[in-house]
Amino acid sequence: MGSDRNAEAEFAAFVLSAQRRLRRVAYLVCGDWHRAEDIVQTALAQVYARWDRIRREDGPEGYAHRAVVNAAIDERRRPWRRERATDVLPDRATPPADDGITPAVLAALATLPRRQRAVVVLRYVEDLDVEQTAAMLGISPGTVKSQAAKGLASLRAHLSGVPADARTGE
Repeated sequence: MGSDRNAEAEFAAFVLSAQRRLRRVAYLVCGDWHRAEDIVQTALAQVYARWDRIRREDGPEGYAHRAVVNAAIDERRRPWRRERATDVLPDRATPPADDGITPAVLAALATLPRRQRAVVVLRYVEDLDVEQTAAMLGISPGTVKSQAAKGLASLRAHLSGVPADARTGE
């Protein structure tokens, strides 16, 4: 970005306006507030490094959103994620009270595979359409539809306590 103070001011304003939403998306995809904060910081560093190009092209919102979702899906490949949990669980941050997502829904989301969870979060929490979700995740619209259907079925089964195959009679 060089010494362009306008660009730095624009980036700072973008971060202030988008950080909370990006953190929420990262949390819903990864299931941990601390990892979500790390994911958002990683994504914002990518946005900062490409700020001049991003702001001239399509704008930073879509790029940052994509960077957060991809980082949340891929973050488990990091070596520090290979550590094993102990018998004593650390304190966990609680989700903000104003987001409307209950602890039961968060627990159900945590049972979904990462890519399926990302599809469900983008489609039904972020309210993106099939094409936007497909573009963001780099998958086909058909894959979005099938992953969304499977994810919703799993969520319904988890939240109702009735296995999906018992509900459909299969």
